[in-house]
Amino acid sequence: MALFQVPGWSVPAIPLRDGPHQSKKRKRPAGDNDKLETAEVNLEKLMSKLTSIQPEESRNGSGHSKLLQGKSDAKKRRKKSRVSVERQEEQKHGPSTLNSNMQRNSLSEKLVSLKNETSPKSMKKEITRHNASSLSSKPGSTLTRRQSTSNAGLTALQKGMKEKLDGARFRLINENLYKSNSRTAHQMMRDDPHVFEEYHTGFRHQVISWPTNPVEHYISAFSSYPKNTVMADLGCGDAALAKGLLPKGISVISFDLVSDNVYVVEADTCDKVPLPGSEGFEKEKSMGEGQVVDVVVCALSLMGVNWVNCIREAWRILKAGGELHIAEVTSRFTDIEQFQQLLSSLGFRLTAKDESNTHFILLKFTKDARTSKTENEWVKLMSKGSILKPCEYKRR
Repeated sequence: MALFQVPGWSVPAIPLRDGPHQSKKRKRPAGDNDKLETAEVNLEKLMSKLTSIQPEESRNGSGHSKLLQGKSDAKKRRKKSRVSVERQEEQKHGPSTLNSNMQRNSLSEKLVSLKNETSPKSMKKEITRHNASSLSSKPGSTLTRRQSTSNAGLTALQKGMKEKLDGARFRLINENLYKSNSRTAHQMMRDDPHVFEEYHTGFRHQVISWPTNPVEHYISAFSSYPKNTVMADLGCGDAALAKGLLPKGISVISFDLVSDNVYVVEADTCDKVPLPGSEGFEKEKSMGEGQVVDVVVCALSLMGVNWVNCIREAWRILKAGGELHIAEVTSRFTDIEQFQQLLSSLGFRLTAKDESNTHFILLKFTKDARTSKTENEWVKLMSKGSILKPCEYKRR
C-alpha cells in the first residue's frame, strides 16, 4: 500500500500530453494596446528621423521648408494611423464602445478645463488681465483711468465667482473701516492703494441696488447754489460730487485717504483737513476766523471710530453761517436725537431733516458760534462716536 493511499479512495491519473506540441507555449492574441504601442513606436521613429536630418538640411539652405513638409507628412501619417486603429477597434468591439471611449475622453478634457478656469490662481490671472477698463468717462483723471475689475472676456462661471469675490472684499474692507481708527485706515491705504480701488469698485456695485444715491441728490440740490460757492467734500471717494458740480461753476475741494492727483487731495479728514481756519481761543462764543469754505458735505463718510473729529474739523473750516450736509445709513443711528445733541455741542444747529428715504437720512446743519473747550472736554466729546453704529454684514 502506498504511503498516502486510503482504502476505498482512488485518484485517477491525469494523462500527460505527448507529442511535439508539449513544449510550445500558448500565444496571446495581439490586443489593442499592442497595436497602439506599435503605432506610437513607428511615429517616434519617424519623428526621430525627421529631427536627425534637420541640421544637415538647414546648412543647405532648404532645411526649413523640408522640415515643415516632413512634419506635415508625419502629421498625415499619424492621423491615418489613428484612424486605422479606430477602425480596427470598431470592427472588434463595435461602434458603441468606441463612442463611449471618445465621450469619456471628451468629458475628462472638459472637467480639466473647467477646473483650470475656476481655480483661484486662474481667476486671479483672468481678473488681472481683464482689469483694464476705466471707472468713468471723465477725461484727465488718474482715478478714472485706474484699472477696474471688468467682466469682459470672462465666462459666466468666472463672472459669478468674480462678483462674489468683489462683494466679499468690499464687505470686509467696509467693516474694517467702520471699526478701526482713521489713522489705521489711512496707513492701510498707503501700504496697499489697491484696497482703495477694491473698496470703491464694490461701493459702485452696491449703489446700483439703492433707490437713490445721496451724491446724486446733492449734485441736483447744489446746482442752484451761487457760482462762487466753495465746498469741501470730506470722504469724497472718486469725487463724483466735484465732477458733477465743477462744470456748473461751483468749486468743490475733495478729500479722501487716497489721492488721484487730479480731483482728490489725500487727507485723513478725521484727523486734520488741510484747509485754513481756526477754532478761536476766547472763552466767549465765537465763529473762529480765517475760514474759506461755504459748505461741507459728509456723504456716507463718517467712518472710523473717531468720526466725531471730522465734525470738529468741519466747524473749523466753515465760514460763519456755513452749511454742513450729512447723509448716513438709517440703520447706523442708535438715537437720532442724541446725534443731533452731539452736533449741537460741536457748534451746529439742525435746520433740515429728510427721513423719507428707506436707506438714508439726510441732515442739514448750520454753523453756530461756540465757546472754546478744554482738552478734557474735547476728549469727552470725541468718545461719543458709538452714537453711530458701524455697518456690519452677515457672514455668508
